[in-house]
Amino acid sequence: MSNVVEKFLSYVKFDTRSDEESSTVPSTPKQLVLANELVKELNEIGLKDVSLDDKGYVMATLPGNIENRVPTVGFIAHMDTSPEMQGYDIKTNIIENYNGCDIILNKEQNIVMHVEESPEIKDYIGNTLITTDGTTLLGADDKAGIAEIITAMEYLVQHSEIKHGDIRVGFTPDEEIGRGPDYFDVKKFNADFAYTMDGGAIGELEYENFNAASAKIIIEGRNVHPGYAKNKMLNSMLIANEFISMMPKNETPAVTEEYEGFYHLISMNGGVEETQLNYIIRDFDAEKFETRKKFIQELVNKVNEQYGEGTVNVEIKEQYRNMKEKVEPVKYIVDMAFEAMKEVGVEPLVRPIRGGTDGARLSFMGLPTPNIFTGGQNFHGRFEYIPVQSMEKAVEVILKIVELCTKMSK
Repeated sequence: MSNVVEKFLSYVKFDTRSDEESSTVPSTPKQLVLANELVKELNEIGLKDVSLDDKGYVMATLPGNIENRVPTVGFIAHMDTSPEMQGYDIKTNIIENYNGCDIILNKEQNIVMHVEESPEIKDYIGNTLITTDGTTLLGADDKAGIAEIITAMEYLVQHSEIKHGDIRVGFTPDEEIGRGPDYFDVKKFNADFAYTMDGGAIGELEYENFNAASAKIIIEGRNVHPGYAKNKMLNSMLIANEFISMMPKNETPAVTEEYEGFYHLISMNGGVEETQLNYIIRDFDAEKFETRKKFIQELVNKVNEQYGEGTVNVEIKEQYRNMKEKVEPVKYIVDMAFEAMKEVGVEPLVRPIRGGTDGARLSFMGLPTPNIFTGGQNFHGRFEYIPVQSMEKAVEVILKIVELCTKMSK
């Protein structure tokens, strides 16, 4: 097995699921177990200034070996995995020379990855694939990114003839629950720009993401005995149903793509007296994003006009903004990643992220941070897989970016 595969297989053994309900930082102590292992490994490899702070952020430096003053580049990945599915007791399958057919992940439980449900898998015929036994997620999001970064750093240490400037690496907790950059010390990281190794299919290069907000809608009802409820009862669930019916049906995740925004009802719960609706609001365009937030408020006002002021209340919170605003002024960092991919034989796929990334918030914190592929597919579920060859190419892209940085003057 290649070095990057060995590292990846060792990292996925750690249960590092984050927990949205937790108020601690990191949200789960088990993330610190992997963090401490990474600190140990980075020290053994020979990196300098290796640190782990009390919030669970790992940072390290590979000092430059050239006299020229060139930009300091950073590479970042997150240690946590999605809480959406079991992330412990992961049993990996290695499928060599994939033949393009359905993959039996678990014969005993009849768990099969069907090509018709994951048609992009045919792009990897002849590759070596890593999957699970179908009972857990794999954790390529983002332990593949960690493995690729550390493999590249180890290679540079072992090949001192390769010239490079200072390189910073960082591994963060709680990305999957939207808290990854919360305590990221940009000043301490001290890079001119960085890349998150957190994308999907080989070739992905992303510097645009959604503007994002959440909307928590509380609907107050009035409960009385149903036998004597005429002109007295106010059923909050029925009012919630009216509210949902007023939302645009053609602006949901199931019917939108590319640069189209949406409203997404992610949960609802309640009874006669109170019902809560939780929406997320997404749009790439800043003006349209503001319009979407206003539309939610207008619906709340409209329902209150019918049922009385205070029947419906809404709390809208911004989550992150489109990093394009901060990356475009330094778009040469995107162009450099594009060139790096071309030079190592990877066709760049520049596309918007229909979601969020730590790089979005980091960019607004003063560290422009586009996102690069790791190679994984079907993240967060039992059918997650990653081609070995894609991981190896990601390592090559990191090394090529480092090389291209030496041609820039600071």
